[in-house]
Amino acid sequence: MEHGSLADESLSTFSVIDEDHTLANSVRFVLNQDPRVSFCGYSIPHPSDNNVNIRVQTTGDSAKDVLKDALHDLVAMCQHVRSTLDSSVTEFKATQPIKKMEVDE
Repeated sequence: MEHGSLADESLSTFSVIDEDHTLANSVRFVLNQDPRVSFCGYSIPHPSDNNVNIRVQTTGDSAKDVLKDALHDLVAMCQHVRSTLDSSVTEFKATQPIKKMEVDE
């Protein structure tokens, strides 16, 4: 849910339900890499709620569009990490002999 200003699209607060520090800090990191962002941060209103508020202020672009771009970038980063991990595991398994585990009974 977006809590933004109707007069100024460059600043908004987005409420994300059923998320925590894991996603919020990752989104904050990606947003801070974008030169269009003048401020971003997040808060969790109450520790027992899995709700996150993400505040975005831009240099003029729509905060909603900048957040969408950041989320696309984050997805691309996660896909890269996953494919790198998968290929490294495959390479490791191909080069390492399979060892039999001995279990004491």
